Amino acid sequence: MAEPTVIGGGGGGYRCGCCGFLVQLLRGRWFMMFASFLIMAGAGATYLFGVYSKQIKATLGYDQSTLNLLGSCKDLGANVGVLSGLLAEVTPTWFVLLVGSAMNFAGYFMIWLAVTGKIAKPTVWQMCIYICIGANSQNFANTGALVTCVKNFPKSRGIMLGLMKGFVGLSGALFTQLYLAIYGNDAKSLILLIGWLPAVLSIMFVFTIRIMKISTHPNELKVFYQYLIISIVLALCIMGLTIAQKQVSFSHNAYVASAVTVCFLLFSPFFIAVREELATWRMKKEPANTPIAVRVEEPPTWAEPVSGISEPKPTQLVEKPKVSSCGNICQKPERGEDYGILQALLSMDMLILFVATFCGLGCSLTAVDNLGQVGESLGYATHTISTFVSLVSVWNFFGRVFAGFVSEIILLRWKIPRPFIMTVALLLSAIGNLLIAFPIPGSVYISSVLIGFSFGAQLTLLFVIISEIFGLKYYSTLFNCGQLASPLGSYILNVQIVGKLYDREALKQLAAKGMTRSMVKELTCIGKQCYRLSYIILACTNAFGAFVSFLLVTRTCKFYQGDLYKKFVEEMAKNEREMALVSANNGGEQRDGLK
Repeated sequence: MAEPTVIGGGGGGYRCGCCGFLVQLLRGRWFMMFASFLIMAGAGATYLFGVYSKQIKATLGYDQSTLNLLGSCKDLGANVGVLSGLLAEVTPTWFVLLVGSAMNFAGYFMIWLAVTGKIAKPTVWQMCIYICIGANSQNFANTGALVTCVKNFPKSRGIMLGLMKGFVGLSGALFTQLYLAIYGNDAKSLILLIGWLPAVLSIMFVFTIRIMKISTHPNELKVFYQYLIISIVLALCIMGLTIAQKQVSFSHNAYVASAVTVCFLLFSPFFIAVREELATWRMKKEPANTPIAVRVEEPPTWAEPVSGISEPKPTQLVEKPKVSSCGNICQKPERGEDYGILQALLSMDMLILFVATFCGLGCSLTAVDNLGQVGESLGYATHTISTFVSLVSVWNFFGRVFAGFVSEIILLRWKIPRPFIMTVALLLSAIGNLLIAFPIPGSVYISSVLIGFSFGAQLTLLFVIISEIFGLKYYSTLFNCGQLASPLGSYILNVQIVGKLYDREALKQLAAKGMTRSMVKELTCIGKQCYRLSYIILACTNAFGAFVSFLLVTRTCKFYQGDLYKKFVEEMAKNEREMALVSANNGGEQRDGLK
């Protein structure tokens, strides 16, 4: 009977146990989630365009229309993720992350070289390609990390998407704190930072992010709420630091201390991952110590359900192969089942989502991209303009988390469809646009909060709604296709409307001074009238998007009254029975070996 004490008591056994736990930690679901948080926290560099766009405009001598064209190319790259989705269907996750990291570094590094004058001045179309490539890399991070986590936690997908997209929303403010600590108040160096840091994060965890067999966890919801608390504390900390940095002149050491505090909070989920993986590791060892109870109890519970559901099982197996990537376009499945790619793209529900996304996200992207110029036209200082961007980033986070957690609670308790929350978010964005169109003292601060919150909520809700209505089988492709409308909306609203109306007002001011466009390097407009008509148009567009979104509410009301997660609960139960049977067999073998 001495053998069991050698297993856990000797130095070699202790080292073996530590190594076993380390492997469990690095390959576990909770560490994978922590790694995904870090990757997503580095995947929101596109939201910093309002900070460094002024440097591009001044250094390369662009007018507002050209700068808005760059912004639209950035939005195009950030939202056209079909390539990453299709690539994820045929290649492993690690390859998707590696491709994304290479694109991120290449795109932003070329922009940094151009802005710092280390290469000859690129043409406009070259700059458009650079920023499109850099921005498109975030889709590879989204597809690699976000989609994988949703598939690993399908029953908590709303909460998961809220957390994951929340960290993306915070990334703009996180990068601001880091670049102030590393480079000082140098917007050109910020471009370099967003070139190398996200690429390094993806490479570090390239083999950690992967799809696992879904299973239940006794503390799963509790852990999610702990992650929520950490992320909210992080957001409040960043907001407090942003306000403090506006009111007080920070030294470089103070900026470094701020960045260290932010990084500590950002890495706090790692300790929760260690705790949960340790609990899981101990649970896996328990069946070997009590094999008799498991071997006596398990065969009846395993045999009865199998014989009880053996009749309907073949119908499921027959139906599943019919869902190909294209599918039968004319005979679409019920909402919640796995749609084919063309079945989903050609459905009326997707068309409604497309129009609502065109209006909502198109307006939000336009508002965020022009935030720097809005602040300049209304006479705000450069440091204050960066505060607007940080406010958008922080409240973008709150919008994403709200859309994930609160919409999940509202859905489960009162069966209110998620598209209704999207309708409300669009109306909030319209109010934010009107506060810029008719500014009063401090209204830009309130507008930044409303636009940021609405922007974040719309993104999370779009991804959750697509997963719920069209299933998870082709989610990698469908969620990337679902946001295709936003760059189209951004181009039409940003370049063709807002940019041209701004330039028209700026030319009027030049003419009043007796000057022409060729006499100035940078075309600038100062005054409330610069963006008034533009933001009235954006407000009306958001209102129309809210009306279209409400149509989806009426169409899906009955669907959201049902049990959305029933099939995933059944799959988890099946996996748990299989794991229990394997553990029982292993426990019996160990017991026989000891005899």
